[in-house]
Amino acid sequence: MNKKIHYICQDLTSHMKETFGEYIRLLRTKRGFTLTQLAAQLDLDAANLSKIENGRREFDVKRLSKLAKVFDLDIQKLKEEYVSDQLAKQIYEMDCSTELLKVAEEKAEYRRKFKK
Repeated sequence: MNKKIHYICQDLTSHMKETFGEYIRLLRTKRGFTLTQLAAQLDLDAANLSKIENGRREFDVKRLSKLAKVFDLDIQKLKEEYVSDQLAKQIYEMDCSTELLKVAEEKAEYRRKFKK
């Protein structure tokens, strides 16, 4: 991978503000891929990738490792971006307060401690 593109893509994994689908579009266009080209690398068809980019379909978590490989991204950071987008979507759709995040953090810590 071209070093310049590598650095651009790595910078894009630091706390994105856009949706995960918009993030994928940003990665794709920065890299110069068409919908069809990226879809093929992710084992999707272009129509479904378009729906993902436009927020009309969810990205399958099972494809995160492929996405990371295509754009040479750190898989852990990519997972965190994906999960943060899922949480944000749920908070928005259910009209929850941001206090929810503190409670969720405490529950996650409990699960880590007791491996549940």
